[in-house]
Amino acid sequence: MTRFFELTTNEAVARERYGGNFDASHKWGLPGVSCHTCGSTWASSGHQYPAVDLSQLPERREFEKARPEPFAEFARLRERVRPLAPPNATLPPGTEFGPLVGRASGKFGPFTSQGDMLWLVRRDALERLQAEGVRGLLGCQTELRFRQKDPPELLELQIEPRGRLHRDCLPPDLPPPCATCGRVGFRLPDEPILDAATLPTELDLFRVGNYATVIIGTERFMEAVRRLELDGISFRELPTR
Repeated sequence: MTRFFELTTNEAVARERYGGNFDASHKWGLPGVSCHTCGSTWASSGHQYPAVDLSQLPERREFEKARPEPFAEFARLRERVRPLAPPNATLPPGTEFGPLVGRASGKFGPFTSQGDMLWLVRRDALERLQAEGVRGLLGCQTELRFRQKDPPELLELQIEPRGRLHRDCLPPDLPPPCATCGRVGFRLPDEPILDAATLPTELDLFRVGNYATVIIGTERFMEAVRRLELDGISFRELPTR
């Protein structure tokens, strides 16, 4: 039976061995939404598609500034990017596209995260994991500017939402999604449980579909990372049901 692990930053390793940091954002993004049905103004986190290129869209400038829009305008823009996105991507408000653009400095280890929801990987580490048979890893070019000589080649992992948290770990009185914008508001439970029937069988790294800031690696992924001594990640096993 496959085991699953939540990925977070190994803070001690990041601080003591490396210390690299970056300040960057994706080139494009869907606006947030101001919903007339539920009254919420919101945008999601954790829906990031750095491999999706919007540079050929005539409306590309409309995706360059974060802002809330009425649902109808948000929906119009979402349909413009849908053909470029991966199949079955939900594309909620705040979904981000294109390369990371910004500044970086310092020494980077094999893995570096931004808030545990966005992961950079050195190219050499990615290639070693792929050679070990880890499935579904997609490294995307970044546009990070370094002042130092011989900067590392850092790629962003495109990690797509798959699978879900099990209903048993969610609030029993959780309301249904908003009929217009789809918002469901709840905090991540302290002890998450994964819904086994929804988990992908062909990927070793993915996000939780209904809480996309949580990133999950399979036992195969964890063992390869440890075998290759690619430090920077802490693993916490999550139960399935």
